[in-house]
Amino acid sequence: MVTDLFASRHIGIRKDDLPKMLQTIGVESIDQLIDETIPGEIKLKKPLDLSKEMSEHEFLSHINALSEKNKVFKTYIGLGYNECITPSVIKRNILENPGWYTAYTPYQAEIAQGRLEALLNFQTMICDLTSMELSNASLLDESTAAAEAMTMLYDVRPREQKKNEVVKFFVSNEVMPQTLSLLQTRSKPLGIELVIGDHETFEFDEGFYGALLQYPGKYGQVCDYRSFVQKAKEKEMKVAVATDILSLVLLTPPGEIGVDVVVGTTQRFGIPLGYGGPHAAFFATREAFKRNIPGRIIGLTKDTDGNPALRMALQTREQHIKRDKATSNICTAQVLLAVMAGAYAVYHGPKGLESIANKVHYNARLLSQLLEKQGFKQLNTSFFDTIKVLVPNTGSLKSIAEKKGINFNFIDTNTVSISVNEATSRDDIKLITSCFNELSESNKLNTIATEIKDVIPYSLLRSTPFLENEVFNSYHSETELMRYLKKLERKDLALNHSMIALGSCTMKLNAASQMLPLSMPAWGNIHPFVPIDQAEGYQIVLRELERDLTEITGFAGTSLQPNSGAQGEYAGLMTIRAYHESRGDIHRNICIIPASAHGTNPASAVMAGMKVVVTKTDDRGNIDMADLQDKVEIHSDNLAALMVTYPSTHGVFESSIKKITQLIHDHGGQVYMDGANMNAQVGLTNPATIGADVCHLNLHKTFAIPHGGGGPGVGPICVAEQLLPFLPGNPVIKTGGEKAISAISGAPWGSSLVCLISYGYIKMLGASGLTNSTKIAILNANYIKNRLSGKFDVLYTGEKGRAAHEMIIDCRPFKVHGIEVTDIAKRLMDYGFHAPTVSFPVAGTLMIEPTESENLDELDRFCDAMIAIRAEIDKSSAKEPDNLLKNAPHTLHMVTNDAWEFPYSRQEAAFPLPYVGENKFWPSVRRVDEAYGDRNLICTCIPIEEYMVV
Repeated sequence: MVTDLFASRHIGIRKDDLPKMLQTIGVESIDQLIDETIPGEIKLKKPLDLSKEMSEHEFLSHINALSEKNKVFKTYIGLGYNECITPSVIKRNILENPGWYTAYTPYQAEIAQGRLEALLNFQTMICDLTSMELSNASLLDESTAAAEAMTMLYDVRPREQKKNEVVKFFVSNEVMPQTLSLLQTRSKPLGIELVIGDHETFEFDEGFYGALLQYPGKYGQVCDYRSFVQKAKEKEMKVAVATDILSLVLLTPPGEIGVDVVVGTTQRFGIPLGYGGPHAAFFATREAFKRNIPGRIIGLTKDTDGNPALRMALQTREQHIKRDKATSNICTAQVLLAVMAGAYAVYHGPKGLESIANKVHYNARLLSQLLEKQGFKQLNTSFFDTIKVLVPNTGSLKSIAEKKGINFNFIDTNTVSISVNEATSRDDIKLITSCFNELSESNKLNTIATEIKDVIPYSLLRSTPFLENEVFNSYHSETELMRYLKKLERKDLALNHSMIALGSCTMKLNAASQMLPLSMPAWGNIHPFVPIDQAEGYQIVLRELERDLTEITGFAGTSLQPNSGAQGEYAGLMTIRAYHESRGDIHRNICIIPASAHGTNPASAVMAGMKVVVTKTDDRGNIDMADLQDKVEIHSDNLAALMVTYPSTHGVFESSIKKITQLIHDHGGQVYMDGANMNAQVGLTNPATIGADVCHLNLHKTFAIPHGGGGPGVGPICVAEQLLPFLPGNPVIKTGGEKAISAISGAPWGSSLVCLISYGYIKMLGASGLTNSTKIAILNANYIKNRLSGKFDVLYTGEKGRAAHEMIIDCRPFKVHGIEVTDIAKRLMDYGFHAPTVSFPVAGTLMIEPTESENLDELDRFCDAMIAIRAEIDKSSAKEPDNLLKNAPHTLHMVTNDAWEFPYSRQEAAFPLPYVGENKFWPSVRRVDEAYGDRNLICTCIPIEEYMVV
């Protein structure tokens, strides 16, 4: 092993392992396996054209040198992004901790109670501060959350409003520019007419179903919206408010004035700016909309013993499960960032947040009075942290400020806004005022005013308490919070404990060298709207990452803006839509989608204004060519796109893929390839070669951004030449194509900070390492397939009997023993493993994907566990359900209880194989009762004794 070669650290299989694995699979070499797996006509003829691989040490030196090209100014631009202070205890114990950042989405609740509690804290914090009844567990960013509010309110319109031919949505001119751009993107395909104007002069005409307000406004003005909300109610209009979460510590919460939805970002609760993300947005609403709210909700239920347990509530309501009936395609969240924001509130508590908010507000008032003493007019009559100032010439002020290392928000030639923040000190205030002194050539001293005037009317001051729950009033020392976070972490199974073999989700190693740059201030403290020349390091990284992803996919260009895989799907379809419109083919609105596709695919198509036509799959799991031919011919004149996952969702490289894509092109359509399974393509084939026109890539899967318990994710799109002009833009910083569609996410380059991870992954692996990673992923999957042969049936394979990088095993035959696939998933917990993907894409199955970063010993432990479980299944009987699988998982409390009334031993329950005892992971609750929790929906932290019926 070459010790400084990253590939040797990332790829788990060693050269000495190959003979055993190849023999088990029944091939002479890896190349033979690849030839039997991937159709020859789509294999790449030459290696990827990427820069030479770096060692980990070289990469860290390189990324540090690039960071020094960024200019970290004191930035007061605001517009929804503010510098904040990440408490070191949170940075070290969450952001830099693989126990938190390598966990998967908490679908298996029994081994995710820590994350679920942290998210419940987040939801409680949001409900308290907004005074709303219900909050989800985070969304992608404030702008997309606002767009989700617009579409949710569209979906819940009263029946009479749904009859209106013209559907209108009012948007206050105080709304952030990036949010307005998102609303324009989302409204167009749905036929919603946006009306932008002044809320004070707005005429409540017929046809309006809702409105969006900003509180405080984009340049800081705090408006009293009570009259507007009251009039809206009289007209049966629903109202959403985008708000600053820190301001609600001092301001009357929107929920108290009767609004229907409150959205915003929790970025200023300890989350680095990161040149735009990732940050956890929030979405709070009334309980009446609990079955319409986008994203995930964490709720309380009970386990088998009647003890409190948490899980994702209303799972059957998740939007992507509704497929083409969905009003949102949300499939992920910003869990890691929501956990951090919730921990920030836990650490500071209500008094700490009041102290921070008061400091910010005091400094804003102080600055306003100092500038007015210098002769400048401050325009905001009421404000929290942002003032708006008239100046003779913003160009001169910009020049002065930049020389002092300061960024303001220059609105026009005579107006500037300044947003102070948690990190703003008195010295910073003096430096700001010195810029204005220089502008006016004043010799006035920067004296501190003796009396600071109140600027928020008494009627708009908060009067209700918040964060009264015990969790927000218990952990205010570092020792206390460190132990609390460790207590939560111990309840969660993450990659630092064992392999997570999730099909379609590619839970691979998130290398420490890739993660370390996220903690560097020169990457974390860059506002997304700073001048480009202040972000030279970022620009180099982002351009290089775009180039590398373009090379890997074989396309012509890339946009990094989408900040989730589902958002990438939507972005890809919107570029296709724009392409057709540019050619006058406005009528092309049919999107063909295989029945086996991810649920987000049809949801994204509907959001993009397309009609979904489903095509069948055959007995081998491939697209039914005859059915596809029929559907294409029927809809030829109106065909917009085909959405296809490759290799298929069934884990097979379909040999007819080029015929499929050619058929679509022959009928005027474009081909969108879902990049969920790109881990089986990199370096061996690519989307361009199979004939696709656009694909999204899950950087949180194939390119090693951590799942973080359900986010962050990044879903860039790569496009062919004809789609380049339509790549998404941004209203503040120019990006995208010549005919750019409006924004897909709030920041110009989406979640830029975590793009550093994928950049490092590619740079350290290089062309050879990336290609070998793909080969080993396919090797590992086929090794597991053959080891489980005879014990479990694999549903689908390629023409030569090979799996791609994942496979589906059929658990339906075990019903004769009274065993369901869920029982196998829960029993795997006793063996120390997270279950593979359950019942997707086929009900009653497990989809297994080992990835390339697992070693042979771990693969064997997993196979041993599955084979042992099969033996337990054979001993089970539907007539005697009191068995190991039905009672799984077994907790420490069960095994150590004086009473043991089960027909098997404690050792069989908790230590079924010798390896388990070496590193035992204990589920913290028994099997959760999903139905009980949905009937008794509790989604905030209220004392257990108030609601728990055992």
